[in-house]
Amino acid sequence: MYKLSNVTRLYQKGRRTVPAVRDVNLEIPDGDWLAVQGRTGHGKTTLLQLLGGLDHPTSGTIELDGQDVSRMREAQVTRLRATSIGFVFQTFNLVQTLTAADNVEAALIPLRVGWAERRRRTAQALDSVGLSDRARHLPSELSGGQQQRVAIARALVKQPSVLLADEPTGNLDEDTREDIMALLEELWRARGLTLVLVTHETSIARRAKRIAVMNKGRLAVRAAGSADIAPV
Repeated sequence: MYKLSNVTRLYQKGRRTVPAVRDVNLEIPDGDWLAVQGRTGHGKTTLLQLLGGLDHPTSGTIELDGQDVSRMREAQVTRLRATSIGFVFQTFNLVQTLTAADNVEAALIPLRVGWAERRRRTAQALDSVGLSDRARHLPSELSGGQQQRVAIARALVKQPSVLLADEPTGNLDEDTREDIMALLEELWRARGLTLVLVTHETSIARRAKRIAVMNKGRLAVRAAGSADIAPV
């Protein structure tokens, strides 16, 4: 479970102080699916980076399963990301010179998983996203949807409890977007993941259990299907 208390992230732009995230208080229970919407530049990606330990709050605390991520040493945060948090990005972030299998397997190297176990878990992860027959293909030999499936397999091969997805369908056509969202929903249900997904697409956000809206760094959240958005 995530618990954010009075989280603020400020950036300096010249002489100006810009609040990317302002006084956010939020709880994300285990197994929740929270979709985060809002206009560009209003703090969505910053919030996701804070949840993933890729950035640190200027003030406030971020707890994951009782651990204060915001006050961990960098080595501790790196270990937490390697074991408990999977990331999926809009641009896939695959290594172009590595095969699909090698891209997935690379996520296990920091965990010091043995060679045979790495290969077993890599094959299992690719199978779970329907890409067993593309394991030896380079990213350039895969479609956009297939590349995103590899990226999802790479995130899940670590067997994380949390999956953070930043516009995971943003570079895909309409039909492929639906395929990827159906896959993410299936994996969320089957694995009991805590899923936080940033999206501009209202139709995608409505699939989540709850929807949060970022506006000038502030957060408001509601249950999916609810007409009201209440500050949190």
